[in-house]
Amino acid sequence: MRLAGKTAIVTGGASGFGAGIVRKFASEGARVLVADINTVGADTIAQEIGGHAAHVDVSDTSSVAALHAAAQTLWGETDILVNNAGITHMPGPLEDISEEDFDRVLAVNAKSVYLFARHFVPAMKARGAGAILNVASTAGVSPRPRLNWYNASKGWMITATKTMAVELAPYGVRVNAINPVAGDTPLLATFMGEDTPETRAKFLSTIPMGRFSTPQDMGNAAAFLCSDEASMITGAALEVDGGRCI
Repeated sequence: MRLAGKTAIVTGGASGFGAGIVRKFASEGARVLVADINTVGADTIAQEIGGHAAHVDVSDTSSVAALHAAAQTLWGETDILVNNAGITHMPGPLEDISEEDFDRVLAVNAKSVYLFARHFVPAMKARGAGAILNVASTAGVSPRPRLNWYNASKGWMITATKTMAVELAPYGVRVNAINPVAGDTPLLATFMGEDTPETRAKFLSTIPMGRFSTPQDMGNAAAFLCSDEASMITGAALEVDGGRCI
């Protein structure tokens, strides 16, 4: 029960790594708000854990503002914020990725961190407490070819994590990131371009531990970094990747 009494928002919490984080937080005693553009999925996970669900488009300022207002009505202040929602583009030469795909990836993966900071950080600073976790990627540390603009967005997120941590440390607010390797989640097929035994084997061959990241892996790492056990850790970008970045 490392998160007993804590309130937490997890974006993109309806599936994949986000759902793993939601379930782990709930099992550790947190009250969790599952925030997702997929309202049906968010409702399903929320009912499973006895939590709450809300619709949010993380790239839209009015939607994020509405989520902030909903959280305030629900429980007052938010102790933990997990920026997990993310998307990618199909693999391809960097010059061939459409401007529409580029804008969408940067809006969801990068602008969302900015928007949530604008709406949630002031109260955390005022209280002198809070934990923010950004779900980045090994793609921001050791980029794969043909995913250039996704890689760049995750590199941005890692840098944002570190600069947020430096600025917010005097206010008692910690900011960390986790860097998963590819996992068996709804985004996997998009990363690979096609989901076949051959492409899976190729991806797995680059991971020394020989398996994909799981939602449970992400939940375990997230729960630690957002708990008081990690009270001296800020600005870290923890690789949860089976040795991918070695």
